[in-house]
Amino acid sequence: MKTITIDPRKCVGCRNCEMACAFEKSQSSCEVEFANIRINDYIKERFVVPMTCFHCEEAWCMKVCPAHAISRDEKTNAVVLDQEKCAGCKMCILACPYGNIHFDHVKLVSHKCDLCGGDPRCVTHCISGALQFEDVEDAVTRKRYRIDMQIEDLTKRG
Repeated sequence: MKTITIDPRKCVGCRNCEMACAFEKSQSSCEVEFANIRINDYIKERFVVPMTCFHCEEAWCMKVCPAHAISRDEKTNAVVLDQEKCAGCKMCILACPYGNIHFDHVKLVSHKCDLCGGDPRCVTHCISGALQFEDVEDAVTRKRYRIDMQIEDLTKRG
């Protein structure tokens, strides 16, 4: 199973991911309101973090949707939202613990990341490598290795 992983230490805040996603979804605009990935700015801390749907194993958005507009794509394992079925009630937005579902104020429906059918445009347009589309197990292994190296470095110092 593959997912988008984010390394905020590498993000340079260029917003290419937002623009690529917005253009992919709207087919005409790079405006952020069309994007399913957003850059969170922490100005005082001089820190930026890209955020998008985590396609949770226990997807609360899917459980609360009264219109059954949210399902899991068997091919990509993405939690996808069918805007044709969406009632615009915003229950999914309220249920998402990470704030990664958005609302289209023109169409009056929710929208979220669908992994672009297995080829996420945000990842292909990330110039710094902060976004990766990788196997979950590979991401976990890499994270454990990084933590091991940090602990090893601390023990050498102390």
